[in-house]
Amino acid sequence: MNNTAVDTAWIREFHAGPGVGPTVVCFPHAGGSASYFRPLSAALERRHKVLALQYPGRQDRRGEPFLSSIADFADEAYRALEPILDGPVAFFGHSMGATIAFEVGLRMKRRRAASPVALFASGRRAPSIHREGTVHLRDDAGLVEELNALNGTDIRILGDKDVLDMILPPMRNDYRAVETYRYEPGPKLDCPVTALIGDVDPHVDLDEAMAWGEHTTGPFSLRMFTGGHFYLSEHNDAIADVVGQTLQA
Repeated sequence: MNNTAVDTAWIREFHAGPGVGPTVVCFPHAGGSASYFRPLSAALERRHKVLALQYPGRQDRRGEPFLSSIADFADEAYRALEPILDGPVAFFGHSMGATIAFEVGLRMKRRRAASPVALFASGRRAPSIHREGTVHLRDDAGLVEELNALNGTDIRILGDKDVLDMILPPMRNDYRAVETYRYEPGPKLDCPVTALIGDVDPHVDLDEAMAWGEHTTGPFSLRMFTGGHFYLSEHNDAIADVVGQTLQA
């Protein structure tokens, strides 16, 4: 990877992995940030270079304008990643990040006639499966209720107004983007797709996850773990094994 060409606003590297296998690019969830994938990066660093995306409007990019649609997220992510796409890359996206990763994969195929070597779609129903969502229309108390229901945020943070003032605006923006997203039927990916879900995730059920198989001409597999929407925190090493074994194959 040519470090002089890397967009350091978008792309974060937490561990200097050897890069023996494909580079793994991680796409965060709604309201999330690159740092969410630090544990997965640590688990994969012995073999893979792991990069995580930092979307505008959060943490150290808080002063930048939000991106308002999944198409905008995918266009900008593709632009930032383009310098590394000549080499083998795999995409790992969680929740909203899975949809963005899929859309970036479609842009790769359309513009470069190549898919990522693998797509790992975590905690998200297939793009073709739509549920009506109105979380982005809730007031702040309603957004906090959503955070509480997903068990993805330290409960102590939910009582800190200053912290909520930082995390609720990007969360509302991202929910708007993902809840207004509509998949447009077209060419499929041709890489292996692995769906990963928690067994009690309120945002995706088994059938909705299985539908990811309809979006690739390559092999499809599904892995279910105990837990809810943020099951990853309890199964980091097992998820790293799934990624590593898939990429070795």
